Amino acid sequence: MLDRTALARAVARHGAVVRVVIAAHRGSSPREAGAAMLVWAEGVGFELEGTIGGGALEWLSAERARALLEDRAESARKPRSHPPTPRGLRTLETGEAGAVPALVQRLPLGPALGQCCGGAVTLVHEVIDTATLAAIPRQGLHARRIEGASAMPLPIARALRTARGQGIMATIWKAGWLAEPVAPPARPLWVWGAGHVGRAIVATLAPLPDFALTWLDTAPGRFPETIPTGVTNRHATNPADLVAEAPRHAEHLILTYSHALDLELCHRLLGQGFAHLGLIGSASKAARFRSRLRALGHPDAHIARITCPIGDPSLGKHPQAIALGVGAALLKRSHALPHGKTAG
Repeated sequence: MLDRTALARAVARHGAVVRVVIAAHRGSSPREAGAAMLVWAEGVGFELEGTIGGGALEWLSAERARALLEDRAESARKPRSHPPTPRGLRTLETGEAGAVPALVQRLPLGPALGQCCGGAVTLVHEVIDTATLAAIPRQGLHARRIEGASAMPLPIARALRTARGQGIMATIWKAGWLAEPVAPPARPLWVWGAGHVGRAIVATLAPLPDFALTWLDTAPGRFPETIPTGVTNRHATNPADLVAEAPRHAEHLILTYSHALDLELCHRLLGQGFAHLGLIGSASKAARFRSRLRALGHPDAHIARITCPIGDPSLGKHPQAIALGVGAALLKRSHALPHGKTAG
């Protein structure tokens, strides 16, 4: 699935990136069609985000992406009508103008890389900058010609109609055309508390495209020096005052250092509305909070929507173990939702 938000963030930061996507595969492969990674220049080296399966396949694909970026930079210094193509790959068209080079890599994983998967993958490398980003829709299916005949194949045209009418989408590689579903808006998840558990949960969930994370606490010093990419951090002397800014369809995890603050957050969120609310604590804390929230005027049916404890107790109480349990529960909740629906 094409994550336009992550692409926009990467382009804003780096100017141009190469997106490497598994367009198709036969037999066993490290990842499914639609899995992608971004590669960009960073100082004197290169960095990447996401994964298409790791190992030799990812290393070789990153090398090809770097060659594209280096060639693009060289072309900017010395404009040429036909930039050279990295050895073994073809320069292909992206869109009608064909201004941005793209590369297709077809690899039998066993013979080419010595991998045991036994399958084969087709990889598409595309340079993404502000111009190509603008051509990507904000929702639906992004279809474009990568190589071959200019006429759109019937399966791609049919997929576009189906996406518009029913919201059913998948990655399709057909006759040189690539169509990919654009990721829906991320689920807003507000994490209250930047202690050990809060840090573990944010570090675990931040790489996932499913969530738009907002991380909150009482002061800047409560957060680590480096905030994960894509995470918005907020602070206020009384974080409960920020509840009013949360969307009503947001999900919340409450794990602050203060039971009084935890209770105030639950009280305000019950009054405002939410898609899901998880509260760190024990069964005894849950019982005390039910009693106190009842005394504050909240009906039992509303209080019962609070999940406490959170995570999977069988995994233990280590912060990372809690984070794994919480993350798994959130992902299961996501997969249980009807296609195209947000949590709520």
